Amino acid sequence: MATSDFELISPPADPRARELWIQHAAGFILMEDVRRGALQDLAPTLNANQLAVAQQAVDATLYRLMQVIDGVTGCLKNESESVRLRMVVSYEKVWSSGEDSKLYSLDLFDGDGICMSIHAWIEGDFGEYPVARPITART
Repeated sequence: MATSDFELISPPADPRARELWIQHAAGFILMEDVRRGALQDLAPTLNANQLAVAQQAVDATLYRLMQVIDGVTGCLKNESESVRLRMVVSYEKVWSSGEDSKLYSLDLFDGDGICMSIHAWIEGDFGEYPVARPITART
């Protein structure tokens, strides 16, 4: 499934819970659209051993991306300048006009460290407050 197969669940009101929720929402997007998408793109002809190695490579690559996002690695610099990648997660209100207005955003560099969450996210654990539900689960 891709994130387009899910419906967003609104965040909790508590500021700290909302901060954790948005980090888990970012993880959900990474797990669904990057990890699951990459795993689905693997050749169907792979045998079990090849598939296991490919899955390890996908997870290792995703972990390395998370290290860059967290600022652990990925800074190119000289004596007076630097270039660093940043990833900002935005929670936005979508209006009927099609325009968005930002309600809350977080630069993941300033978050709790998404590298620590990869193992839980791989297992489908996205924190205390759910971030999404399958569209078919609408009530």
